[in-house]
Amino acid sequence: MRVSVNMSMCNRAHAVCVYTFFWFLFSSIVGYGTLTDINCLRTLRASIEDPLSNLNSTWVFGNATEGFICKFSGIECWHENENRVLNIRLSDMGLKGKFPKGLEYCTSMTGLELSNNEFSGEIPSNISVMVPFVTSLSLSSNNFSGPIPVNLSNCTFLNVLNLDHNQFTGQIPLQLGNLIRLKAFSVANNQLSGQVPTFNNKTFGIESYANNKGLCGEPLDKCKGPKAKSHTAIIIGSAVGGLVLTTLIVGVILYFCTSKVVKKKKEDDPEGNKWAKSIKGTKGIKVSVLEKSIPKLRLSDLMKATNNFSKDNIIGLGRTGTTYQAMLREGSFVMVKRLQDSQHSENQFISEMSTLGGVKHRNLVPLLGFCIAKKERLLIYKHMLNGNLYDRVHLAESEAKGKMDWPTRLKIAIGASRGLAWLHHNCNPRILHRNISSKCILLDKDFEPKISDFGLARLMNPVDTHLSTFVNGEFGDIGYVAPEYARTLVATTKGDVYSFGVILLELVTGEEPTQVANAPENFKGSLVEWVTHLSSSSHLQNAIDKSLTGKGYDGELFQFLRVASKCVLPTPKERPSMFEVFQLLRAIGEKYHFTTDDDITLPSNTIDADFPDELIVAR
Repeated sequence: MRVSVNMSMCNRAHAVCVYTFFWFLFSSIVGYGTLTDINCLRTLRASIEDPLSNLNSTWVFGNATEGFICKFSGIECWHENENRVLNIRLSDMGLKGKFPKGLEYCTSMTGLELSNNEFSGEIPSNISVMVPFVTSLSLSSNNFSGPIPVNLSNCTFLNVLNLDHNQFTGQIPLQLGNLIRLKAFSVANNQLSGQVPTFNNKTFGIESYANNKGLCGEPLDKCKGPKAKSHTAIIIGSAVGGLVLTTLIVGVILYFCTSKVVKKKKEDDPEGNKWAKSIKGTKGIKVSVLEKSIPKLRLSDLMKATNNFSKDNIIGLGRTGTTYQAMLREGSFVMVKRLQDSQHSENQFISEMSTLGGVKHRNLVPLLGFCIAKKERLLIYKHMLNGNLYDRVHLAESEAKGKMDWPTRLKIAIGASRGLAWLHHNCNPRILHRNISSKCILLDKDFEPKISDFGLARLMNPVDTHLSTFVNGEFGDIGYVAPEYARTLVATTKGDVYSFGVILLELVTGEEPTQVANAPENFKGSLVEWVTHLSSSSHLQNAIDKSLTGKGYDGELFQFLRVASKCVLPTPKERPSMFEVFQLLRAIGEKYHFTTDDDITLPSNTIDADFPDELIVAR
């Protein structure tokens, strides 16, 4: 039976029926996440003048199909069939007006080029809020004026910044020197003055500052200091004071630097990135690309994009491998996972990757490509802007903590359950995850959950797959492992359900799987044990995160907690299937319209069925 909108709901009221029908119809045509990009271009078009009609012929907003904005002049999309803007390139079009409005709605944009037009006025002071992820910003050969906003230094992903041939005045913000990724920079032919920035890892030539009479500092002429005072005592006092101050500063810096080095050595992986150095001789190896959304790559591109797999680029550590953030040459981001030692042959690995590359679902992290270099196996995934669920719920230093309201948490739970249910019941071949945790549920910019690391258990050493979970306490740590797994070492769908139940408990209680902050001081058990104890004493409601209660969601919270508790029952047969979990959560969140057309079906021969891990990939 295919999950669909329950049309019997429409019997309640004709108006509700009509509204629901058109809401689902519209949602199926245009994804919610892409409406912002359409609004971005619509607002931008309304805010500028196009005297040469370069945009009029293609910028037509009457369409409603996926990818229609990708045919607009000067618009590049992440994918030709997705209304999500990658770059806006409007150079040499004779456009006029102030700095375009609406750019903040192009939330996935990485490049903005407005060169050789007739734009004027000041750059907005909140430029980094409008284009936070831009890697290339080119505004050259226009009539922009006023100061270069200091806020521009918060565009930390900038690789290219061209502001030449305008009317900018004042000093170049020295904070621009903190843009460590900057590779191309020019403010030539303006009316700037004062000292130029000192860039941390790059020296730009004189040509970058040409025809600005008031600029000084390396690589230009030295800036002239204030005239020396004639009073000898003042000079001597200043010199002595300066010497003492310098000595103190140097001492403090040396102390912190020394401490930092010691700390860094302690935190370093004992092997560092030696493995990356060992494969440098294979830089010419091509990356096998599984999706058109990324360009053709070689291993050398991945090494450059990750700074030779520097530990500074690590964004995830787990039993299946280490994940690095990588910025490709055109400015887009991907994730590169170095898979832990695999016992599979090269041909077996390629076969597995081809299978996993074909597994596509809205709640799974897409596998974009892979690479084999000697004994190393590298996987390329789509980058997820909001990181993983564990960090969003638990990390105290995370700015997001406390900002995840109940509807957002419920949305994440429903989406993740949909993805896992699809792997269990509808994917061909069916897949067990075996390492599901809140760390492998990633969140895109709209907090839509995407499950990562599915299918990777088959690529691990079989002994490691079964046993290291209990030894390492890492990615699939003991807090998520079903109790029967320790006895049988056999993975089943109900084992995945148990692990997912722990994630649901994390969402509704705010507690970590292996330690409970709100439990009595003498309680040393796990989150599951704590919730089980409260349930047996009829105090289950006390487990709910206090930051969520009293805001009109209490009924939903308790229903959600009951579903989570069913998932972590000690006997596998008593737990619901992932299909049932998805249905239960979907019912709780029905009023929020998180789901539209669902693709989860339950074949009659799979009801309440488990399948062992040998059947994960049917050949």
